Amino acid sequence: MTAIPKPAIPYDSRHEAEEEGEQETRAQLLHTLHGISATTYKDSGHASRSVHAKSHGLLRGHLHVLDGLAPELAQGIFAQPGRFEVVMRYSTIPGDLLDDKVSTPRGLAVKLIGVPGVQLSSLDPDADAADHDATTQDFVLVNGPAFLAPTARQFLGSLKLLASTTDKVPRLKQALSTVLQGVEKVLEAAGGDSGALKSLGGHPETHVLGETYYSQAPILYGQYMAKVAVAPVSPELAALKGAPVDLHGKPNGLRQAVMDFFARHSATWEVRVQLCRNMETMPLEDASVVWPEDESPYFAVARITALPQAGWSEALSRLVDDGMAFSPWHGVLAHRPLGSIMRVRKAAYRMSARFRFERTGHLMQEPRNLDDWPAG
Repeated sequence: MTAIPKPAIPYDSRHEAEEEGEQETRAQLLHTLHGISATTYKDSGHASRSVHAKSHGLLRGHLHVLDGLAPELAQGIFAQPGRFEVVMRYSTIPGDLLDDKVSTPRGLAVKLIGVPGVQLSSLDPDADAADHDATTQDFVLVNGPAFLAPTARQFLGSLKLLASTTDKVPRLKQALSTVLQGVEKVLEAAGGDSGALKSLGGHPETHVLGETYYSQAPILYGQYMAKVAVAPVSPELAALKGAPVDLHGKPNGLRQAVMDFFARHSATWEVRVQLCRNMETMPLEDASVVWPEDESPYFAVARITALPQAGWSEALSRLVDDGMAFSPWHGVLAHRPLGSIMRVRKAAYRMSARFRFERTGHLMQEPRNLDDWPAG
């Protein structure tokens, strides 16, 4: 018999506490990320994201908020049934554009357009003026339930390690990735895994569409606190869970796999929410802790549907990769990011976007519709 979960805990500012030296950590984080962007820009002549530079899928869809949600789930933008346009961007972690044989964790950024509510940018004096009238909500997700590091300071250390590999010989990265994937398989066979190995190139060569993606760090969920996940549920998508992708001689094999899928299939994902029900086992300030699902299961609050489409193209890359920014701080007050990891990332996302847009000439503003979405 399934136990009834404890009630969700209402948010209280006392649940958050600034980490010692957090402002210095933030400054070093900005310096490190700016260095990655400057290095890749110098090499390629094209301004890319500091992390998650390479996209593998660029999709358009719709999100439908489910009917009849329980009161603790009917919060924020999910308070009432509704339908929003959605952009989905699949990516991998590095800040340089690598052969897919260098296999690293996968990311999914989701942007909802036309959402109601007070925007965080309208309350932020450092926000760009163009964002003050935004109507978007972003969820920035990775295919693992917990963050690589527990605190902002330790996150900085991991990022410096990743930054040190930027601009290194691609063939050496491929060789390292092959070795790390073998080590990771041994760890998983023994019942474990290593986020550090995966981040440096040891991630299994699996299909990006078969993964479940997680916010890892918590956000406000109306009057509560929660983590968010997006999971594949349509049969064709679910069949891709753990499915290998042949990347031999295919530097953009992940991208091609997404294009091949959407040439034939529609897709449906669930947006799921895990509410904080125990501050001891579900802390806000340690993003490396996996919140136990036996205490707080994930519940579906919405579905995203995408029809057959291009999946990726140069025109889509110009629109989304070059022309859009994704950040957990793009959104409404009811879903404000929580914890030190999220706080230091705020300025980092903004810096990365400004670096790109200053060099590409794109306007730094949130989309209000998808009327200019390329046909193919």
